[in-house]
Amino acid sequence: MTDYAERRRTMVDTQVRPSDVTKFPIIDAMLQVPREEFVPPNHRDAAYIGENVDLGDGRVVLEPRTLGKMLDALDIQRDEVALDIGPGLGYSSALLARMADAVVAVEEEGFAGEAEQTLSQLGYDNVAVMSGPLAQGAAKHGPYDIIMIQGGVETVPQGLTDQLKDNGRIVCIFMENQLGVCRIGHKSQNGLNWRFAFNASAPILSAFAADTEFAL
Repeated sequence: MTDYAERRRTMVDTQVRPSDVTKFPIIDAMLQVPREEFVPPNHRDAAYIGENVDLGDGRVVLEPRTLGKMLDALDIQRDEVALDIGPGLGYSSALLARMADAVVAVEEEGFAGEAEQTLSQLGYDNVAVMSGPLAQGAAKHGPYDIIMIQGGVETVPQGLTDQLKDNGRIVCIFMENQLGVCRIGHKSQNGLNWRFAFNASAPILSAFAADTEFAL
């Protein structure tokens, strides 16, 4: 029988900590959340390798290093509310649920139902899964302290960033061809200020491709 708890410890010790991710809430969440429950059954053995895990339809669970560093860049506080865009089967939302006060997860219909079921079965009752277009977010439940986008982007619509509170943060991976950088945006009265966080890459989410336009 596979010892997934041991695999989680190995993942943290060999992929997450060596990437300068040392905040206790992140390490604790990654040790506690069963990543294998949030991937297709035939990919469970690959859940803890240092690569993205394929979910089908061009979607992935981001590799532990990248996801850990994104969480680190956000500096999440226990009383904050998070918007998780495109969490697939819900792994990132489960991590956020252990670090923030509440999480709103937005997924397309094909993934939303399964994510909601798994999160509920595992007791993550502070996550609300909404089914709908990823680029639209969930304005009626905002504004949010933090927004995460679980995949590559070429553009981020203002309709989404408008859902951030003042002093809120958004983190995502901007892709240009095969190269990408993770940036964190800080919201202020003067608008959104993006800064470099680290190099990373991820498949581009179709909702955030450059030729996609979203209008409220």
